[in-house]
Amino acid sequence: MAVKEFPMGTLMFQSEQPITALHVIAKGTVRASFPGGEFYLNKGDVIGVCELFYDSYFITYQAAEDVALAPYSCTDGHLSDLLHAKSDLSNLIVTSLFRQLQEIVDQYELMRFDCDNFYQYLMKSYSEYSRFTTKHGFSTRALPGLENVSELVLEEDVPDWLSNYYGQLQRIMKSISAKAQIADFILGMLLKASQDVYDIISVCRELYDYKEGISDLLMNENRLDFFDLYASILYKIGAHNEDSTAITAALGTMMIQLENHDSIDKDMYRERVREYKEKLEVLQQSSDSPVDQASASEVPDLTDSLHTILTYAECDDDTASKFKEAIEKFNKMTDKNASDDASRKLRMTITKLFYQVYTSAFLKSLSDSKVPKIVKMFFNFGYVDEKLAGLENASYLYSIVDALPTDPSRKVYTAYEWLRAVYEGRKAPCRNEFDNDYAAYVHELKVTGKITAAEEAPMLTDKKAQVEFELSNMFQSVNKITFGRISIFCPVFSESNVLKDLSGSLVSADKIRDCFEHIRNTDFSAYYRETMYSNPDIGIAKESVSVEILPDVILMPNVGVRGVMWQEIEGRKRTTPSRMMVSIFQMEDLNNILVRLTGEYRWEMCKRIQGARWNDVSEPSLTSEYFDYIQFYKKNRELSADAKDKVKLSMQKAKNSFKEMFIRDYESWIIYEGAGSPRLNKVARNILFTHCPFSREIRNKLKANPLYKETMDRYDIKLSQKVHHMDNLYQKIRKTSAEIPTEIENQRAFLLK
Repeated sequence: MAVKEFPMGTLMFQSEQPITALHVIAKGTVRASFPGGEFYLNKGDVIGVCELFYDSYFITYQAAEDVALAPYSCTDGHLSDLLHAKSDLSNLIVTSLFRQLQEIVDQYELMRFDCDNFYQYLMKSYSEYSRFTTKHGFSTRALPGLENVSELVLEEDVPDWLSNYYGQLQRIMKSISAKAQIADFILGMLLKASQDVYDIISVCRELYDYKEGISDLLMNENRLDFFDLYASILYKIGAHNEDSTAITAALGTMMIQLENHDSIDKDMYRERVREYKEKLEVLQQSSDSPVDQASASEVPDLTDSLHTILTYAECDDDTASKFKEAIEKFNKMTDKNASDDASRKLRMTITKLFYQVYTSAFLKSLSDSKVPKIVKMFFNFGYVDEKLAGLENASYLYSIVDALPTDPSRKVYTAYEWLRAVYEGRKAPCRNEFDNDYAAYVHELKVTGKITAAEEAPMLTDKKAQVEFELSNMFQSVNKITFGRISIFCPVFSESNVLKDLSGSLVSADKIRDCFEHIRNTDFSAYYRETMYSNPDIGIAKESVSVEILPDVILMPNVGVRGVMWQEIEGRKRTTPSRMMVSIFQMEDLNNILVRLTGEYRWEMCKRIQGARWNDVSEPSLTSEYFDYIQFYKKNRELSADAKDKVKLSMQKAKNSFKEMFIRDYESWIIYEGAGSPRLNKVARNILFTHCPFSREIRNKLKANPLYKETMDRYDIKLSQKVHHMDNLYQKIRKTSAEIPTEIENQRAFLLK
């Protein structure tokens, strides 16, 4: 039998690749890996024995040194014949199976232990961090995502008896001579063992995801992590403080934890550690302790900002008094994000009063050409108090409030600019949380008897009523959602929510433009919509053309971590822009947030176009095909067992939401697959390529990749048909001696993107 040679580093067999043969290692060492674990196979071991039942690999095998493999076919009954005919090979297969199974069980037990320890370490770290902040009088910052972490609970764990069962089975097999072993029994045992191995690795994948989530809280690219929390305290108190040794020790322990975790980006980790060590060295060399707050001479006069805002708003004395009292209580709280009942009720009280004051101040500002800067800070950032914001932050807000980098002409608005646009009639109010637009809302008031028929018509054109509708509905709901941590939401600007430098997290029209440009360079048709063009004078009765409509983006007055795709169109007209909202100070990666919102927009826009048949697969569309794929993935023969297991886990993470599942796949499509790094299974990839095709430049780069060949060939055939139709239309128009309409030229250019 011909021996196959593989040089060191060769990826020999990948997860989801079909198994056609067992491979006995004749020479060298092979690295076997799966999510969260790895082990090594040596001469005499058999590759594929753990995966026989599923006919495809769910472990990836790579040559750790130069390797030689002897293949033995395991299809169409060949394996049964081999086990009957070759007792030595049968013994080799069984021995290797038990060794590999034990390696995988050991990996599982280690990961299980690590997950429990990781969780305890995380909770202890935050407790210690809170103790340090309280001791030194700093605001305790809430870490996004920490509230979602809980102790590990597995729906299906590995049975306790499994390891001992195979240990005893191995001893039984050793006691039986090779000649006496029954081939059919061995084949059955191999198939049963491969099922158990698959189940163990499925649990390992859950454990790996759990550890990955915790390690991401310890250190991530956005710097919203424990490493930054601890380092920022050290930078504030200085290297010579009595607590500095404890903090540097905590950071050292954290680095050890992260260095050994394979889900951490090593380049990012090294850069963060290098930066930390450089700053620490500077601190240790400095004789002066760093000061957290700017000196009074560097800060503008922001004394009693809340009084300035309340005086301007001219709200009633009771509201002003209650709001001031609530803010004073909030200021005194050490942990402003505490989850106890008293803290929660205080935040709710502040929230209710905040919007009353905001509405009153906004309505007054409509007739005021000289709004005070502190009031502008209130409108655009939710700022109310210099001590609550921190003097350094307050000073920065004061310095930028008159020159915010937004641009309504480029569809990027501050919340205040948007509300003015609604009042002035340049923009219609957004739909409310029940998906009713302003006209439907007014009609409902009439139907429920809250207004009379005579009052309905004037109210439809009442600008003040429209902006109050916007303030009471979209503004309040979206401000909470974009903040991201709904359980601890409070609309006032607080230093406790500032998780990284404000100047770097300020969202601008340029940043929004760059993010959309990146998305459109990958998914070129993301914001194009089909509309009908007619020009009977030159023989065009009805022609479908695509028009690009970029969204309106509204920057909400908070320091947040999320975005919202609030509505896909205005009213019923499909050529109106969608509306997206993000925080004016975005703590998370803005590009990733807008990619997510674009995925949500694609889903909702398709549902809008398809109407009641959005999930009817007999009418092919993005939503119907994706809905069908998720609903029947267990019966889909194009998906391997491993792929089906991944879909199941992904659906659990998406809380069984088809829309959320699609958005996650769309994120992978744009961020990873568009960069040439496959992450999706075959079925999901085909759906995304069909309905969200890559730009021509990316398609050309991916042509050599067999994963895309079949789908790309189908796409090219359909595209060539559309281009051919457009070429014929060009010739038809030229025969009339008329100029080619801009709409037709744009459509041909769109097809060639």
